[in-house]
Amino acid sequence: MPELLVTVGLPRSGKTTLCNEKYKPLGFTIVNPDSFRLALHGKRFIPSAEPLIWAAVYLAVDALLLAGNNVIVDGCHVSEKRRAPWRERGATFIVIGTSKEECLARARSEQDTEIIPIIERMASEWESL
Repeated sequence: MPELLVTVGLPRSGKTTLCNEKYKPLGFTIVNPDSFRLALHGKRFIPSAEPLIWAAVYLAVDALLLAGNNVIVDGCHVSEKRRAPWRERGATFIVIGTSKEECLARARSEQDTEIIPIIERMASEWESL
């Protein structure tokens, strides 16, 4: 039975690094909603496009699992609403507990000011598993 893992963590918390350094070498297929956003509309986030993005992500993950692939979904999933579809699919969640302050410091050090309000918002929306 293929394995489904889903990350939970703030932007800039190290989710992608973990996926690439630990799970990719183990043969997991990494599915990242940000990659779908860039491929479909070329931007980090367009609210009106989110239903299409998530439909595509769910479809891709379901197809990969049906084909027998182990999958890790590299996304924030800070709320139960975002985790529920994965919970229904039997996912195991991996919480990356990097603090909001550290995530903000990383964003500032990379001069990624666009992500700072998103980190703040997601930190305020955080729901524990």
